[in-house]
Amino acid sequence: MSTHELYTIPAELSTWDVEMTGAARFTWEYDDGRDRMLALYQKGKDKQWDSVKRIDWDLDVDPCDVLGVPDTTLAIYGSPLWDRMDRRQRDEVRRHNAAWQFSQFLHGEQGAMICSARIVESVPDLDSKFYAATQTMDEARHAETYARFLQEKIGLAYPINQHLKALLDSTLNDSRWDMPYLGMQVLIEGLALAAFGVMRDITTKPLPKQILAYVMQDEARHVAFGRMALRDYYRNLSDAELREREDFVIEGCHLMRDRLRGEEIWETIGLSRQESAEAMECVDRSEYLRLFRSLLFSRIVPCVKDIGLWSPRLQKAYADMGVLDMAGQSLDALMRQDEEIADRLDAERFAREEEERAEEVAETIAAGDD
Repeated sequence: MSTHELYTIPAELSTWDVEMTGAARFTWEYDDGRDRMLALYQKGKDKQWDSVKRIDWDLDVDPCDVLGVPDTTLAIYGSPLWDRMDRRQRDEVRRHNAAWQFSQFLHGEQGAMICSARIVESVPDLDSKFYAATQTMDEARHAETYARFLQEKIGLAYPINQHLKALLDSTLNDSRWDMPYLGMQVLIEGLALAAFGVMRDITTKPLPKQILAYVMQDEARHVAFGRMALRDYYRNLSDAELREREDFVIEGCHLMRDRLRGEEIWETIGLSRQESAEAMECVDRSEYLRLFRSLLFSRIVPCVKDIGLWSPRLQKAYADMGVLDMAGQSLDALMRQDEEIADRLDAERFAREEEERAEEVAETIAAGDD
């Protein structure tokens, strides 16, 4: 089935052409490069996986209860608008919220694939080119995985959100080689990692938990790659050059925050304009979404600080957004946790499968004895 048949809102074009500027850079230096970057590259090679084989696609998913979380996580829960809805309408709210979230994950992963390919082309260091090449494959696998989940398990999709599209546009349009790192590895990937983490930890459904955990295992390496490359480069930039990067970060963080509002959902499910406005008021007042938005910056803020973009002006911008306290998060500890959760999930699944196979063998032997 064509994805265009699943879109709740017509996607404007079958393709989106972004005019990209900047040079493609070759290097003739084939030495060993930076040890940490090459170690990350080796890990990227070792950790490649096949979504067809690693993920249990036979698991059922209720499209109207994708994550198995309480309705209190919905912004309109408990409002007069929610109280007026019947069961069918509430099911539609749940389904469309999940479809919108996973659609933006999908579009973000395609953007990450294109940005990492752009990094291969433009970054001057060979070790960075090596790692970005493995990331391009990772992002292709993630886009494949989310596309299959939307098509087979939810049956709905949303076009790319205007705020995510704007950030991708400005990231790819910049001719400076470090901007795809900053826009994608730090901002988009950092926010995606945090969103995946919240959903991975609260879902009670095994299939989305597998998908989110395995994707996060890759994404943690991607953020580490961005930190490593940009930290080295930004040490040598002038104050004016750093200020330009900080302006980009501030604008990008506002776009990332605003894209979480999901205003396109409400009219799509058949609410009137007045009801849609009522729903958006609930979104803006929701204490759960306020906390969720704050948690989404748990990966971005410490990463921005770590790469050297930490002027009083940038700190004030984060304070105004209510996320400055996220600067104390340990990115290394979070990355280790992401790795451990995915490995533990694998171990539990394979142990369970071995146990089931042993029971089948025992039953077969017992049947033969009878």
